[in-house]
Amino acid sequence: MPSRVFKVRLGSAALTAALVAAAALALTLALGGCAEERAPPVPFKPVPAERIVKPGYTQAGEGLVAVDVRRERTSNVIVKFRDAPVYIDGEQVTDLMNGEHVTFYLSPGVHRIGVTTQFDPVVELRFLVDPRYTNRASVTFDKDHRITLRRVAQ
Repeated sequence: MPSRVFKVRLGSAALTAALVAAAALALTLALGGCAEERAPPVPFKPVPAERIVKPGYTQAGEGLVAVDVRRERTSNVIVKFRDAPVYIDGEQVTDLMNGEHVTFYLSPGVHRIGVTTQFDPVVELRFLVDPRYTNRASVTFDKDHRITLRRVAQ
């Protein structure tokens, strides 16, 4: 049986649409096998003891509540290597580097937690310390590379 060749004429719009669809399918198939898995989360590193300026705030005691302040990791080179001094009730206690955390032991009630960089004014958060709540704060940088501080749920 002889083979037959059929000629099909497509308009320029139909041809363009067919080529775009074929390219999208080829790209999807090519990238599907290369899908990158998320890296497992890395635990926060504690601030080294030699960088604690006021050690009384980092020592557990009866009636005190743990408050964890974390500096979220970033790959943004503009802010990654900036140190972020941390203040409790107006006193500098330590500084946080990228991916570090510090646990303060504070009496129940309202305290002021503040952070800054050499380029930012002190940003303060009135923080209610209560053993019934999750007592965690997160230090990040916004899209303009300004330091931010907020209370977060665990």
